[in-house]
Amino acid sequence: MTHPLPANLSCPRITTRKEGGLALSRIVAGMWRMVEWNMTVEQRVAFIEQCIALGVTSFDHADIYGNYGVEGLFGEALRAQPSLRDRIEIVSKCGIKLLSNKRPDHAIQHYDTTRAHIVASAEESLRQLHTDRLDLLLIHRPDPLMDFDEIAEAFAHLQQSGKVRHVGVSNFSRHQFESLNRRIALATNQVEFSPLHVAPMFDETFDGLQDLGIAPMIWSPLAGGRLFSASDANVERLRLVIKEIADRLQKPFASVVFAWIMQLPSRPLPLTGSGRIEAIAVAVAGTTFQLSRTDWFAILRAARGHEVA
Repeated sequence: MTHPLPANLSCPRITTRKEGGLALSRIVAGMWRMVEWNMTVEQRVAFIEQCIALGVTSFDHADIYGNYGVEGLFGEALRAQPSLRDRIEIVSKCGIKLLSNKRPDHAIQHYDTTRAHIVASAEESLRQLHTDRLDLLLIHRPDPLMDFDEIAEAFAHLQQSGKVRHVGVSNFSRHQFESLNRRIALATNQVEFSPLHVAPMFDETFDGLQDLGIAPMIWSPLAGGRLFSASDANVERLRLVIKEIADRLQKPFASVVFAWIMQLPSRPLPLTGSGRIEAIAVAVAGTTFQLSRTDWFAILRAARGHEVA
């Protein structure tokens, strides 16, 4: 059953860090699949405008997305409509070297969090995006060879030069995050979380961020679509629980999932992954209501497959 979306949807904003943090929209538009959307430049401009109209002003990138192609596609839209830039926040990531025909010097897929690579990656992202600054730059994955002091130096250099406003990480453990955060103020940790991947709720990731007053960003909040399509018994039971709540509240299924995630006290900012503005609107609708504690725990119980106590 489908349910109507609230009229005049508007996505709220949130500060990622209590002290001096970056204000991002509560729902962040993830761009990693943009190559697959096959949009013309005009369609990309229209999509960005439609997101802004919903209050979704933050756009998530990484240098490697779309085989190093997504930032260039987004940058073409900004070049076609320069006035967009001052109305949005651009997030990007670096630190992974893919095997790619666009990077023939990469002999093996690996991580690189050296100062030289971080700075060069950020500067290439700026060129691809046709902008003079990134609002937020993240280290994409923990690197076994990462030197916290060297990363902090690279981040500080980029901030001092005005090329990057805020810095953060992605997929870091609590200890890794706090080790780097002691050296330079981090705005966020972008991690995977959904009813099918609840580990950050129990491995101290969210607890540590809440303690520091820092909001996590969430990738794959709908479990890459598996919440809708997976056929194993556990996921089907979870799907039925969410559907019962959605039908009773007369809310879209995905809106209930987004609301469930955003109800956590660490104030998560979920990413979307769709080029359909209707899907963005459903995510934004999740900001307009809260679940009862009973419904919230019913989803958690179904997600984990056992009682909480």
